[in-house]
Amino acid sequence: MHNPGVPEDGDFADVALHLQESFLQNPEVEAFLQGLATYAATRLGSADHPCCCEITVLRPKKPAATAGSKPGLGMARLESTYGDGPGLTAMRTAGTVLVPDLRREQRWTEYVRAARRQGFLSVLSIPAVLEEDARGVLTFYCPQPVDVGSGGINMAEGFVRQASKGLKLALRMLKLEETKEGMSAAMQTRTVIDLATGAIMAQNRCSQAAAFKLLRDASNSRNMKLREVAAAVVESVAGATDTFTYFDE
Repeated sequence: MHNPGVPEDGDFADVALHLQESFLQNPEVEAFLQGLATYAATRLGSADHPCCCEITVLRPKKPAATAGSKPGLGMARLESTYGDGPGLTAMRTAGTVLVPDLRREQRWTEYVRAARRQGFLSVLSIPAVLEEDARGVLTFYCPQPVDVGSGGINMAEGFVRQASKGLKLALRMLKLEETKEGMSAAMQTRTVIDLATGAIMAQNRCSQAAAFKLLRDASNSRNMKLREVAAAVVESVAGATDTFTYFDE
């Protein structure tokens, strides 16, 4: 990992702003993380000391999101397959994990073999500081051993601290958008069910409770979601189909 010195976080002051602008251009999680991984590898590597970067973000009730600067890198997936590794350890302990020379590493035997097969000799995992309900880690892979005392570790940690600010904001914006979409979908579902209930009430001259029970019973008997049954009723009323034109009380 390139190290012209040991910079302070201020040397990476532009990172958070860069990520904010990147998120506006790539609001999808995978695209944003891909851009961040590529940017991190470029900023911390050099022609003489190249490195790859892979990012993993875990959020409640969401599948793990992973992206790398190198297509098909997949080292995070190997950690999951083998049950542990530097990235998972960094997230679990909230601390930096350094493997300066994979040839001498005694932990994570299968993972280390896989990393060496891809041509890597050192690994550095640094947890990102995110919201309380999210966890993330940036892991750097280099084809040469890392000199522990070179100061490159401090440089990478400084970068990740700044990157965490942009990543945290992006995830916060994404969460707000997902909440908005979820509320909109819920309102649409409620509207469809209300319309279907009203149609059944008019058709069968029954109460709202009785009409809703007919909808629910149809949902169970046909093994369909309640919203799907309601949508079919609304379509029937509109003349689009005759599948659900009649409900017997």
